Amino acid sequence: MRPFSAHPARPTPAERVRSILTSAHSMTVVTDGLHQEVHRLDGTGPMGHIHLHDPSEDCPAGRNARIPVRLELTDIAPTPVRRRLRARVTLTGLLSAPYTTDTTTSTCVEFHQALLQDDEGRTFVTLDEIRGADPDPMATCEANMLTHLVDRHAELVPLLLRLVRPLPERDVARVLPLALDRYGITLRLEHRTGHDRDARLPFPAPLTDVDQAGPRIHALITAARRASHTGRLLT
Repeated sequence: MRPFSAHPARPTPAERVRSILTSAHSMTVVTDGLHQEVHRLDGTGPMGHIHLHDPSEDCPAGRNARIPVRLELTDIAPTPVRRRLRARVTLTGLLSAPYTTDTTTSTCVEFHQALLQDDEGRTFVTLDEIRGADPDPMATCEANMLTHLVDRHAELVPLLLRLVRPLPERDVARVLPLALDRYGITLRLEHRTGHDRDARLPFPAPLTDVDQAGPRIHALITAARRASHTGRLLT
């Protein structure tokens, strides 16, 4: 497969954090020693009623209180891979008022730090980096597209192994799509020994619209069909 070098092969940590904040279905709010599970509210994500601001900025709600808070979000693969946890994001800061989900107004959080934890390690991301990251058009529809691929076109996924470099070992028991973002698709290769390997298949250029995802995936499948068959990878 020809390598693509015109753009990053994967999202930056700031882009990942922004996507997780946008697409998460729930989060845990830890404040005053209490853990509160927050799920989607009135059609918005759990972050929909939270306003993050820099300590140097004025909060629209004022600074009536300074209550330490921790927001915990997890990024879970939508497909039934063996290890579904893809990343954790932890935001810490100060609340301007006690947190409640009963209000229709935004809760101000004075941002202190954001920590991304994934297979690559631990990365701290600033608020400016999060704000400066371009929204990923796939963030809110990734789950539906990947589950559709698995449920309706499962026979096509193993074909993509022909594009993986280096070539997979012959003891691959199952391959599933793990992630989909503007830069490409990630496959999870599950081996009979219990070992997992993730492989990225980048797109020729980053997606700018969700409607481009289908044709790009189709192009990868077409390229895989044309690739020379190197042996039976799944038995």
